[in-house]
Amino acid sequence: MESLDQQVLDAMGRWHAQGHRFALVTVAQTWGSAPRQPGAWLALCDDGRVQGSVSGGCIEDDLIERMRSGALRAAGAAPTLVTYGGTREAARRYGLPCGGTLALVVEPEPDLASLQQLAQGIQAGRLMRRRVDLRDGLVTVMDADAGPEVQWDGEVLCTTHGPRWRLLVIGAAQTARFLVPIAQSLGFAVSVCDPRPEYHTEWDVPDAPWLPGMPDDVVLAMRPDPHTAVVALTHDPKLDDLALIEALRSPAYYVGALGSVANNEVRRARLCEHFELSTAEVDRLHGPIGLPIGSRTPPEIAVAIAAQLVAVRRGVCANAPATEAAWPPSRTPVCQAG
Repeated sequence: MESLDQQVLDAMGRWHAQGHRFALVTVAQTWGSAPRQPGAWLALCDDGRVQGSVSGGCIEDDLIERMRSGALRAAGAAPTLVTYGGTREAARRYGLPCGGTLALVVEPEPDLASLQQLAQGIQAGRLMRRRVDLRDGLVTVMDADAGPEVQWDGEVLCTTHGPRWRLLVIGAAQTARFLVPIAQSLGFAVSVCDPRPEYHTEWDVPDAPWLPGMPDDVVLAMRPDPHTAVVALTHDPKLDDLALIEALRSPAYYVGALGSVANNEVRRARLCEHFELSTAEVDRLHGPIGLPIGSRTPPEIAVAIAAQLVAVRRGVCANAPATEAAWPPSRTPVCQAG
């Protein structure tokens, strides 16, 4: 499953190949409540097709009509700034909550070469930055670091695209097959490690490279940073624990392990007693893994894991075990057997 950025880029590539003209709209800034964050994309084809979004729908409808009527191109091919909202009446008209306002950079004729360069970089797993200068219309694409995702000063818009986040999946069983494409759609560059040859021979999930070696060596070689998540899914302590030990000692923002409440409590005690992890390190472990949605089947467990990856990334869910009282105490713990 492709990321949202890749879907937009692919759509524009198809439209160009079909001989259509298209525009690209980027959220540059928001005030108040807004449906999409800065950096969100919307591609508009001259026949009314769209890919991506910048709001809940009403702004898209207005932009589609302006694209069809030629109004978006009335001022020429140069990028322009368009603002929606700002008043209660405008907010109601365009479906913006709480009087929100959106500043959009509209490119009536986006530079095709820069879009192709951006798509190639993302497909190669590189983090890319796209810079649009409204003063002269110049668009440049370059490799990026882990800086701000969006920068906007009223004249120059810089947006970051590509896999800012990494996910290492330990274990290539059925749950991993469902988790990988979901995580990819959420912007994770996903790698898989499983030293068991019977799983390696059957692994055929696209764009999820297989990393050879034992899980602890793979985690060390990966050098997890605060944009990295490590998920252990083998349900075999001999494999999962090795990866978890190194991951919990690293700056990884998320570390989770499959298993029941009882199994994870035993695991925590084992990691402290036999592997000399501190209480603070072990408390970072999410186990049972995933948000408590009553998941039972592999795809349901994958959804729960993906939801927790997002919740921790967004700061909604504390980076602490799912068994803590931050969650409703009345819920029934889920035994997530692999």
